[in-house]
Amino acid sequence: MSVSARDVAQVAKLAELAVDDAELPALTAQMDRIVSFVAQLAAMPDLAGAGTFLAGPERSPLRADVVNPALLARPPAAIAPEFVDGFFVVPRLGALDGT
Repeated sequence: MSVSARDVAQVAKLAELAVDDAELPALTAQMDRIVSFVAQLAAMPDLAGAGTFLAGPERSPLRADVVNPALLARPPAAIAPEFVDGFFVVPRLGALDGT
């Protein structure tokens, strides 16, 4: 299938694009290359029974699902200004006091 300048002008009209007559030959050549490439896809062999291609190994080894405690250099209570019953204590914000 070949694309004509009239086809390109019609597509531009439908897309509400302003195309100068000087740009029409270059756009026609570009659209013709695009349509030719898509036409090549129709010539592809039938791959219905080939299955899905996934890059990489067929099976990746999984690591053990083990929860380990976070190793901190110092416990949170050592770096917090105030730490009570496992919680950080922070000063109340003035905007939340309602004053």
